[in-house]
Amino acid sequence: MTATDPALTALAQGWCALSLLHGKIDAHIERALQAGHDLSVREYSLLDVLSRQHSGPGGHLQMKQVADAVVLSQSATTRLVTRLEDRGVLTRYLCDTDRRGIYTDVTDAGLALLAEARPTNDRALREALDEAATNPQLTPLVRTVEALHVSA
Repeated sequence: MTATDPALTALAQGWCALSLLHGKIDAHIERALQAGHDLSVREYSLLDVLSRQHSGPGGHLQMKQVADAVVLSQSATTRLVTRLEDRGVLTRYLCDTDRRGIYTDVTDAGLALLAEARPTNDRALREALDEAATNPQLTPLVRTVEALHVSA
């Protein structure tokens, strides 16, 4: 294949469309969450991921797993956790079975903030998808996102 191979060009165009859709959705949700709840998309995502933890085997995530779930480096995730911990919506504690392990849990205040912000997130996502669907280049991607049924 050459650099001007039509298959590579189509692949690059598809990636650009996917990137454009992600950027539009992310920016729209960011504005809504910031305006309504003083939360970034990453902060909301972190609260959401951590709110799904539970006690017992497999119930808690290591920081690397959290970083992977919110698509950040471990150091950026640590800074994000610290920021939210300072805000009183997260807390950290040592693992009972491995004193080197540190878990992060959402506080009651964090759960309340998440519950308050979830409708804003969902509404902003719907608005962003509806707007993107008016762009013929993005319509197939929007339909694919709408058809996904992924468990959290």
